[in-house]
Formats: sequence, C-alpha cells, structure tokens
Amino acid sequence: MTDSWHTTVAAEVGSNYAKRGDCLLERDYRGLYIHVPFCSKRCAYCDFTTRAISADSPELDAYRDRLIREIRKATREGLLGSIQTIYIGGGTPSYFGHSRLVELAYTISLSINLDDNSEFTIEANPDSLSGAMVRDLFALGVNRFSLGVQSFVDSELEWLGRSHDSQQALDAISLIQERCDNVAIDLICGIPGQSIVSWEQNIKRAIEAGVSHISVYPLTIEEHTPLAGRIASGEDQSPNEDLQAEMMLSAATLLQSQGFTRYEVASYARPSYECRHNISYWTGIPYLGIGEGAAGMRNLHDGRERLLEGTVIERLDPAQSKAEDLMLGMRMSWGVSSHDVCSARDLMPGIDKVFAELLELDLVRIADGRYQPTQRGWLLGNELFARIWASVQHDDSPPALK
Repeated sequence: MTDSWHTTVAAEVGSNYAKRGDCLLERDYRGLYIHVPFCSKRCAYCDFTTRAISADSPELDAYRDRLIREIRKATREGLLGSIQTIYIGGGTPSYFGHSRLVELAYTISLSINLDDNSEFTIEANPDSLSGAMVRDLFALGVNRFSLGVQSFVDSELEWLGRSHDSQQALDAISLIQERCDNVAIDLICGIPGQSIVSWEQNIKRAIEAGVSHISVYPLTIEEHTPLAGRIASGEDQSPNEDLQAEMMLSAATLLQSQGFTRYEVASYARPSYECRHNISYWTGIPYLGIGEGAAGMRNLHDGRERLLEGTVIERLDPAQSKAEDLMLGMRMSWGVSSHDVCSARDLMPGIDKVFAELLELDLVRIADGRYQPTQRGWLLGNELFARIWASVQHDDSPPALK
C-alpha cells in the first residue's frame, strides 16, 4: 500500500467523521451504487438480488427507464453533488445490453461531475461483453471494469454453473485492455475437485493476463441456493474449509510476490489500482443505492442508517456505529489507529480489554501506532468482528459485512 494512497483515504475518512454534526450530513453521499438485477442464468451458488431473464424481455427497457428516473430525481434533490465513486453492479450489468448501459452511463455523466479523480466501475461477465460496449462506456467515463471470471478452469466453471469458458474470460480481459488498463477479476477457491495446483494455476493465469486487481473468495454455501440444495441431498460435498484456508494463503504468497498488495482481506491490487468504491464501504463513507435491492448508508450526528431502495431498514446508535467502524477497519491491511480505539472508550467502555484480548489471541498486531489484522485474524475474521461487536452489548451478532 503506497503512502500517498493511505494518506488520501485517511483524509477522506477524517473529513467524513468531521461532518457528522453537520445538518446536511445525511445528504452528503460520496459513493453511488446502481443495481442491475438481471442475468442470463443464475449460478448455483448465487444469493444476490438477481434473476434470469430473456435478453429481449420488455422488463429490461422498463428497468432502464426506472433507473434513469431515479438518477434524475436524486440529482434534483441534490444527492449527487459530492459523488466521487460510482459502481454499477448486479446481477450482470453487461447482460443489460449495450444500448441500455450506454443510456444509463450517459445519464450519469450528465448528473455527476466526472473528473480525473472519479472512479466509475461496471461489472461484466465475459459472455455478454463486447468491444463496442467497452469503447462506448469508456468514452462516457467508465474507467474500471470488474469481470466475473471465478476460474480459468473449464470444469470448475461448469460446476459453478457459469455461462462462459476460460477462453472467453481471457478474450474479455483483452477487450477491456484495448481501452482501459483498470481490469478487476474475481476468483473462487474451494470448488469441489479443485486442487492447490489448479488454484495456483488460476492465480498465475490472472497475473499473466495483466489484470490490475484480483479478489479471491472461498466458495460459500448460502441458504436457499441450488448449491445448498445439492449439498443437503448429498449430491455434492461441502467445501473443505482447511483447504480453502490453505488456498487463501497460497494466493497471498503468489500475488504479493508479483507486486500485488493485499489491502483488504480478499482484495489484491497493483499500486494505485485499489477499489476506492469498496473502500468507502469499509471506512464509513456514505453511499447512495439506486435500483431494485440496492443498499445505501448515511451517517447522522447520532448514529448511522442503512437503507434498502431508499427506505431505512436499520438504525445504528453511536456506540454501534463506532463498533462497526472498528470492525470494518479491521478488514483493511492498515487496520485502525490507536487513537480510533481510544476515542471509542466513552461509547465502548470495554474496548481496551477487547483489543488486549485480540492481541493475545494473535488476531491483531500493533504496527506504526495502528492495530492491524494478522494473517490469523483475516482467516478467523468472524471471531475478530464478533469480539468487537460484543463490546457494545446490544446483541450477540455483528451486522452483515459487505
């Protein structure tokens, strides 16, 4: 992690906290998330807000119109004046179609002052991305593409229920790189039948392809998914968690040896290619969600609110907000400062004891005046987060971490 990047993030986070008493705070969104809930097919492991739909369904045009109306409404209400990062996710935004995506990006470009400091990400799948789509979106300000690769091994892709093969993934990366050098991909480890050798081959192929950002995730079994049903019936086995931990460690070794920095538990980037939008989720920066199933967050002078499609669904009091800041901060490689912990004492009287225990358990370490997660802390993240959350004594379970 470069010093300049750390300084930039720290300054933005500090500015955000300084405004908590401002009466306009809840309108001061810095990030915009737009959700496109459509795919060509649902993957067996997916529990996101998305559904399979025909590419010529009239529902797609209707949804495009809805998003454009909501963006224009947010503009009239003054909610987009401080936006610095934009993320169109899903679902599969590229499946939304070339013309619809271009119209959406054009509306955004008219509503937000995009400049050299803006980050504008669109998610895509290899089978629904075209050179023309990349060209036109790039011309409208999209400067980061997040590609759902998951694996470069065809048998693994087939097991996951993906709609592309490994060559399509490599071709899509090349298409993006003709216009834009900021290419992010996701890879999944712990797929049944996957070995350490095949996993490391996935990592090496991503490095060789020249991508700038790689997120690695262990396969997770989510309730009510086809994969959960297959495991419950005995058709498939649950992932081996010990093997997944070994794969995560292997990924860290390989990627860091090739110049990637692990700036978050699952995220690796070449210098200056960290995802600023995702960092906003982990550093308490308010973001606005637009579209079906889109989440948002805003800070208040006396706490924090979580929103779904613009409706408040959860309210965190000041102590819970502070606990969440510390929890999410421990997802990041730089962790939280000793000052952050000290400033939490009034709201969280037991916080010093909690961090002393985390040190004793080797879940965190102290470096340069900061509490930072250890490798063990990242692998046992649920325990680390739960211990911090328990110190606010409201309930036993921490909020879901995005």
